[in-house]
Amino acid sequence: MRTIRRLIEAKKIEREENGEAGFSLIELIIVVVILGILVAVAIPIVGSLQQTATENAAKAAAANAATTAAANIAQGDPAGDIDAPATDAGYTLAYTSGSAASTVVDDICITPTVGTTALDGFGPGC
Repeated sequence: MRTIRRLIEAKKIEREENGEAGFSLIELIIVVVILGILVAVAIPIVGSLQQTATENAAKAAAANAATTAAANIAQGDPAGDIDAPATDAGYTLAYTSGSAASTVVDDICITPTVGTTALDGFGPGC
């Protein structure tokens, strides 16, 4: 046991004499700079991904609403309400042609809006 302890102490003294006590200030600064560059690049990418995800969710909801409205008309019911609980998700849906009382499939066009940007509409009437 004492032999191992003496060996560890000898290695520690040898490192201190050779100046190998740990990371130098320059090495730490370089690591911080590299991390800063990575963060500066990653933040815009994450923001873009969130915007793209919101737009794609709005498009999917509009396509589903147009399909539901067309199915309702095919069954002899009015198009129905497209009341989407999507406003909490950052987008809204609206009839851009036709309405909830529409009875003709070709009239249905539902357009999603993300923020103030209206995206392409979905449905046979677009």
